[in-house]
Amino acid sequence: MIQAAEPQPDAVLGWMSCLSDATRVRLLRLVEPQELGVSDLCAVLQLPQSTVSRHLKVLAEQGWVTHRRQGTTHLYRLIADELTPAQRDLWRLTRDQVADWATLRQDAARLAARLASSSGQARAFFAGLAERWDDTRDTVYGPAVNAHALAALLAAAHPVRTVADFGCGTGALLATLAPHAEHVHGIDASPEMLTAAKARLAPHRNAALHEADLTDTPLSTDTADAALCVLALTYTDAPAEVVNEMTRVTRPGGSVVVIDLLRHDRDDFRRDMGQQTNGFAKRQLKQMLEDAGVQDASVTEIPPHPDATGPALLLATGSTTKASA
Repeated sequence: MIQAAEPQPDAVLGWMSCLSDATRVRLLRLVEPQELGVSDLCAVLQLPQSTVSRHLKVLAEQGWVTHRRQGTTHLYRLIADELTPAQRDLWRLTRDQVADWATLRQDAARLAARLASSSGQARAFFAGLAERWDDTRDTVYGPAVNAHALAALLAAAHPVRTVADFGCGTGALLATLAPHAEHVHGIDASPEMLTAAKARLAPHRNAALHEADLTDTPLSTDTADAALCVLALTYTDAPAEVVNEMTRVTRPGGSVVVIDLLRHDRDDFRRDMGQQTNGFAKRQLKQMLEDAGVQDASVTEIPPHPDATGPALLLATGSTTKASA
C-alpha cells in the first residue's frame, strides 16, 4: 500500500514566511498571468534592481516562480500547475485576501502602460521603415524567406484558395499569392506598412487589407484555407495569442505556417529591430502550435542565407484540428 507523504511543517512555515512580505506578493501577482523580466518588474514596482532581484531569488528558492534565461535577461513566471497542492492552496488564499489591495491595482496599471509602450515602439519602428522594409528584410534574413512560406503552402494536402497573412507588412507575399488564390487577406497593425501594401496590391481585386492587432482580427472563424505569419511573432508580446487567432480563422484541416527567429542572445539586434523577444526555441514554438490546436506540428531550422546579417530562422507548419463553428 502506498503511504501518504508525511506533512512538511518546515516547508509550510517557509512558504508562509515568504508570502508575509508585501513586495514578494506584488511580484507573484505580476508574474502569474505572464512572463516578465527584471527590468519590467523594477519599472512597475518602482524599486531598484538589487531589491527586486533579491526577492526573486527567495521566490525561486522557495519554488514559487520558474525562471529562464533569454539572452542577458532572466524571465520569471508563476505557474500554478507546477506548485505543490499545499502551495496552491496557500497562494489562492493569499491572492483572495489581497484582491482589493490598491497597490496591486497601481501595479497592474503601470504594467499595462509599460506593455503598451513596448507595442508602440514596434509600431514606431515599422512606421519609420515601411518604405525600405523589403530591402532591410532581405539584408537581415536573406531574400528567400517568402519562398520557404510558399513551399510550405505547396506541400499542403488540400487546395489553398483563401489565405490570411498575419503581419503582412508591405504585401510582398500577398502579391505573389494573389494571382493564384481566390482571396487573400493581409492583417497588420502598422498603417504605414498597409499603405505600402495597398499600392502593391492595387492590381489585385481579390486582396483585402485589415488594420488590426494580430491577436484580434476582423476575419470570421473558418475563413481561410491557410494562415501565414512570417517574421511577425517576435514583434508581439503575446505570440501564443496570435497563433490561437491564426487557428481560429483557419478552416478545419487548413494549414498554419509560421516563420520566425530561432532563439538567440543578440539583445542589441532585438532592440535595433524593435522586437519584443529574442526569437523562439524549436520546442517552444511547436508547443505554441499544439496548444492552439494544430496537429502534426513540425518545426525545422531554415538554412541561413550566406549573406544574411541576422539570426537564423525557424519554419513551423501544421494543420488545424478544431471543429467548424
